[in-house]
Amino acid sequence: PDWGCQLLRYFNPVGAHPSGNIGEDPQGIPNNLMPYIAQTAVGRRDKLKIYGSDYDTLDGTGCRDYIHVMDLAEGHVAALKQILDPHFTGLKVYNLGTGRGHTVLEMVKAFSDVCGRKIPYELVDRRPGDVATCYASCDLAARELGWRSKLSIEDMCRMELNWQTNNPTGYRSKSDQTNISTQPEEILQ
Repeated sequence: PDWGCQLLRYFNPVGAHPSGNIGEDPQGIPNNLMPYIAQTAVGRRDKLKIYGSDYDTLDGTGCRDYIHVMDLAEGHVAALKQILDPHFTGLKVYNLGTGRGHTVLEMVKAFSDVCGRKIPYELVDRRPGDVATCYASCDLAARELGWRSKLSIEDMCRMELNWQTNNPTGYRSKSDQTNISTQPEEILQ
């Protein structure tokens, strides 16, 4: 029999499960934007460092395609349905995303709007290797898999905030943490 293979390409998965029980919990200072913003919002970090403010983008900060992890999970299910079809053969490559970019400052503003307070940040030098803009068309996934992302950046921020507020120290117990300030009740007011 002929093989059927798929490659799913996505860029910046963010957000958390709507229950607030499953989310991203990086060790140390996060390398990904959304947990860094969320940890700053709940007081676990003093401020967010934004790497680069002189890119050729809307506001000078990097522009990326952020996709909610729940949308990404549904994209994987759509791909599984296709690959389980006994008539599917060959190789297919699909982009899973929103098909548009949002800048770092747009994401910070969206998170600030959701949590009701400004997220403190500092503009610092670019990181080596970072590009100004990175997103891709997801039209092929829509046509062939019947899949499109549904959730907005506000949904991403709201669910990420829910995760971080319910789990201010991540998956570790509060007794495992030292010198981490958490006041989730202030964020929800």
